[in-house]
Formats: sequence, structure tokens, C-alpha cells
Amino acid sequence: MAAKPTIVLVHGFWGGAAHWAKVIVELNRRGYSAQHAVENPLTSLAEDAERTRKMVAQVDGPVLLVGHSYGGAVITEAGDLPNVAGLVYIAAFAPDAGESPGAISQEQPPAAFDNIAPDSDGYLWIAQDKFRESFCQDLTSDEALVMAVTQKAPLGSTFGDTVTAPAWKVKPSWYQVSTEDRMIHPDNERRMAARMNPRKTIELAASHASLASQPGPVADLIETAARDI
Repeated sequence: MAAKPTIVLVHGFWGGAAHWAKVIVELNRRGYSAQHAVENPLTSLAEDAERTRKMVAQVDGPVLLVGHSYGGAVITEAGDLPNVAGLVYIAAFAPDAGESPGAISQEQPPAAFDNIAPDSDGYLWIAQDKFRESFCQDLTSDEALVMAVTQKAPLGSTFGDTVTAPAWKVKPSWYQVSTEDRMIHPDNERRMAARMNPRKTIELAASHASLASQPGPVADLIETAARDI
């Protein structure tokens, strides 16, 4: 049996690497001991992609890149490294060349769009009292509170950063749609998934935080990809 690939997990806006906590535990239980979770600065797509590339470059052997939310744009930009064997998108942006997460969102604004506001330094925040209903309505109130208080705000300009050469055009891909997503419109997710012609698409009745609310099915998709590559 071929060795399992190393799984590199890439978080999105309003969270850090710890958003993957439940998926990490579930994958480890299934024998995927080689895992890394990138901690992106969320200051620009170029800087976040470079941070991800540096982590991938440290891995000897094939890598499966997994991106949640804006992390999907990061793996789209950083997935061109030769040892990246596949890309998994979890309720994520998958921009084409010249597209940005902001432009995609404006095409079909998500339900919670108005709950995001900039601070005086240009960082975007989800209002704490609106965080659960916006980001993770299917988590407990305590889990949502921790996410709200520890949210990692992106620099607003990052929304407008465009992808150069999308890796999903040349690498095998998989996609998970969250049908109850209020941060990325579910129809935008379906559209991005369809055009990349993924090897498998699944839909979960989940919030944007499907990686936390449904770690089992999310891990199932990641495992499917890992076995396939």
C-alpha cells in the first residue's frame, strides 16, 4: 500500500489554524499522522500563499492541500508546487485567474455580508454578537463564543487580491459545499466547484464552519482525496 500523503491544512478569514482542531483529531484517528496546519497572516494573498508554499516545501513527499474559506484562494495560488498532489476545498473560494474573493462575493452576496465591518486600521471583523449566526450557526453557543472572541481579522485589501495561475486547472481537486453557508453564498460554492470539474463534490447541510460542525464528513472527503492520489 502506498504511503499516505502529508496533509497541509490552510485556514481562512476570521480564524486560525486551530479551526481545524476536530478534523486534525479525526484524521489522526484514521492513521493520517503527517499533518500540518498553516498559520497565515491574512495580510495579502501573496504573503499567505508564500507562507503556505514554505510549509509545503518542508515536506518530503506528496502533499494534499486542504483549504477552508479564503484558504481555498490560498491553495489555488500556492498549489503549483511539484509535490502538491491534490487540492481539497472546504466551503472555500476557488478563484479563476484574475478573480478575487471580493469580486466573487459581490456577484452573489452571502447572507451575513452586512455583519462584517472594518476597523480604523483596515482590518475586517465580524461583529461578535453576530458571529454565531453569521459563521457557525450549527455550533454550540460556547464554541461560537470562543471563535468570535479569537477571530483573526484579515486586512480588508486581501479581499481584492487576485489569483494568477489557478492550481485547480492542473491538479486533481475535490469540493465540499455548505448548503447553509452565510459567509460564501452556497450557489457561488456550487459554481466554483462545477467549473473546476472536481473528482468529487459533496454537499453538507452545514454552516460556513463545516470543518468544526461536521468534521467526520469533511474528513471523509479528505480521506477520499488522500487515497485517490
